[in-house]
Amino acid sequence: MHEQYIRHYLTDVKALCEKFDVAQINRAIGILFEAWKSGNHVFFMGCGGSASTASHFAADLSKTVSSPGKKRFKAISLVDNTPVVSAYTNDEGWASVFKGQIENFMQPGDVAVALSVHGGKGKGNAGEWSQNLTLALQYVKDNGGKTIGLSGFDGGAFKEICDACIIVHADSTPLTEGLHGDIQHLIVFRLKELIAQHGSV
Repeated sequence: MHEQYIRHYLTDVKALCEKFDVAQINRAIGILFEAWKSGNHVFFMGCGGSASTASHFAADLSKTVSSPGKKRFKAISLVDNTPVVSAYTNDEGWASVFKGQIENFMQPGDVAVALSVHGGKGKGNAGEWSQNLTLALQYVKDNGGKTIGLSGFDGGAFKEICDACIIVHADSTPLTEGLHGDIQHLIVFRLKELIAQHGSV
């Protein structure tokens, strides 16, 4: 009954995997590995479904990549503290939610990872999408940090802001968000290997 739909969806996934810019994924892994070696913070952020992937990504860097006897990532999810998120939204506006939190911790060399289907491009009922993400990314760049973006469509504003921009070349929210989860796991388990192989820290 649903076989045609299922096969079509999976065919789209396969085709999109072939379109990834491997150099951008490689660059993102390198940025995160350097952050681990230097002991820098890594901030994760996203809105809607991308918020859950951001939270998952931070959890995996905090726990999954851990190797006995090695230091751990300083991974911080900026989407999980409901009182802080609601306070910034109420007092200073939704655009300040992520930048405001980063300002508490930011040091040169820190990394911001943002996930967004549209990459900060386009408008909805509340105005331009994901301006809280682009504002936070720009703040990190302006203060000596590195930026990584995961997006869909044409990459949006992330292409201009991010040091590494991993794009799912699809005009589709479910395909983009689903493949962001796959890329997240690819990065996490490669970092796990790198840290396990690295000399004592």
